Amino acid sequence: MKYNIKEALEREPKLTFKKIVVVFSVLVLLYWSYTAIEYKGISQNGVIVAKNIIRGFLNPDLKFLFTLTSQGVPYLLLQTLCIAFLGTIIGSILAIPLAFLSSSNIVPKVISRIGALSIAAIRTFPSFVYALIFIRMTGPGPFAGVLTMSITSIGMIAKLYIEAIEDLDRGILESLDAAGCNTFEKIRYGIYCQLSTDFISTSIYRVEINLKNASVLGLVGAGGIGAPLLFAMSGYKWRKAGSLLIGLIVFVLIVEYFSSKIRNKLARG
Repeated sequence: MKYNIKEALEREPKLTFKKIVVVFSVLVLLYWSYTAIEYKGISQNGVIVAKNIIRGFLNPDLKFLFTLTSQGVPYLLLQTLCIAFLGTIIGSILAIPLAFLSSSNIVPKVISRIGALSIAAIRTFPSFVYALIFIRMTGPGPFAGVLTMSITSIGMIAKLYIEAIEDLDRGILESLDAAGCNTFEKIRYGIYCQLSTDFISTSIYRVEINLKNASVLGLVGAGGIGAPLLFAMSGYKWRKAGSLLIGLIVFVLIVEYFSSKIRNKLARG
């Protein structure tokens, strides 16, 4: 037994040189990244702003936090959720055909590569770029935010859809084909039942991401809670900014809790 272990260790590939090269490359990249960063320290004004934000967070404007008008925190959070939810639904629907056209086990490799390049092109631009484009097209407001969330969702959702599609059990499809099932029946009983759980779980996870993204997109006028937060901080209304931050934190935690529960239920049955 000792001889077998020793023999196995002797046959183990020698990766010492490769590990040294990798570590050296990482250190070079770290040093190069460090030289590109200019740290000028924290200004006195920055310390004051940080203290005011903390003070506003600990002593929020409760009237603003709980008012139910269109100017209150609950309405702004609901608007942010609507932008994230609608954007995810539209993006999920548009991602389905694109994912099938990009799956190498469904279509020829040439078509799948074209689809993969299309998805990569969609994912190239950050959400801020899409938001600025749609704001110019439709004007500022929640509608621009929904369009932005829809387009930016396609890239990630389609990529995860492709992974699920390529893991399909082809044996089930071959069995249904041998049983004389038509295309609709094969989709209904062979494909849908295998992919529905993964597709729904991916969409729910994307809602969490879009909820945070929608909060940020409000800074450029795409609706949601971002713009009021920016205006509150720019106007030195720290109690109002604290109310918005508290509402956003609590809201995100609630959404993440329930979405995690649903995804675990889908995964484990």
